[in-house]
Amino acid sequence: MTISSIGIGASGMHRASQQLERSAGRIAASGVEGNDVDISTEMVNVLQARNDFKASAKVVGVASDMTKALLDILV
Repeated sequence: MTISSIGIGASGMHRASQQLERSAGRIAASGVEGNDVDISTEMVNVLQARNDFKASAKVVGVASDMTKALLDILV
């Protein structure tokens, strides 16, 4: 269970980093003529990606702690 939790958390971190890259790219392109970008929407996406990444990192950390505790019990 903890191994799959680590994978799920890592996958969530990857998705969040991809979302951040997409939003950052759109923000960077906002100065280009003909590119209509809603900066406030993109900033919300950036903040959401940050929160998603932090939550996924927490899942990985807790799963790692659980695995360590289990190994300590078994050894």
